[in-house]
Amino acid sequence: MNAARCHRNAGLSNLKRLGRERDAMSEHVLEGDPPVRLVLRRSARARRYSLRVSRLDGRVTLTMPKSASPARALEFAREKAAWIRTRLADRPSEVLADFGASLPVDGRQMRIEAGSRNLLDMEGGRIVVSQRSKSAPAAVLALLRALARDRLVAASDHFAEGLGRDYSRITLRDTCSRWGSCSSAGALMYSWRLILAPPEVLRYVAAHEVAHLAEMNHGPRFWAQVERLYPGYQAHRVWLRSHGETLHRYRFAERAD
Repeated sequence: MNAARCHRNAGLSNLKRLGRERDAMSEHVLEGDPPVRLVLRRSARARRYSLRVSRLDGRVTLTMPKSASPARALEFAREKAAWIRTRLADRPSEVLADFGASLPVDGRQMRIEAGSRNLLDMEGGRIVVSQRSKSAPAAVLALLRALARDRLVAASDHFAEGLGRDYSRITLRDTCSRWGSCSSAGALMYSWRLILAPPEVLRYVAAHEVAHLAEMNHGPRFWAQVERLYPGYQAHRVWLRSHGETLHRYRFAERAD
């Protein structure tokens, strides 16, 4: 009885929280060439207006003080319209993983072609998608996720053996804010998009997360473990910081209008 009541109360609490989130955010269109979709976000911690243009998905967010006027916020956005459009234009162009497109896989450029069955032809530099597939991007995604799991499991096993520690499981996700994580229970999570990076970068991320099995921090002892597991990791860390966002330019589904 108590459990049922707690579950119900939790559900009501979640509904109230979602309602507050909807109240705190609203969508608008900034007119011009081209028009720009803009999200106004109220924040109790904000003391001034601030604009953010995501380089991953192009989302434009204007954070405003809780008591501020939406009309004034939109006026601020119009004043910054040129800056917003410049930032959007600087984003890497998107690539839909469809027939004829090329994308990097495991350190080499590969072209998506039609064939009799789905397969990765690594030597030939081809991603072959069956003509019977309902969606070429979805078929490509499945192939890449499978290859990413193979590479990340192999790298994690290698570094875990070198560390003398075991992990509990590996999960692949499509994350925007992080390339990997390690829980206190030894569960490793990786972005499958690491398969689009050079293989040395993928291995660096695996070494980084496995090192957390021994050091759940980012202190000197942790980085010493990463260096021991994967000497010279620094160059691959720099690559990920400089070029990681480009791995998100590849899409595997049509955008909804």
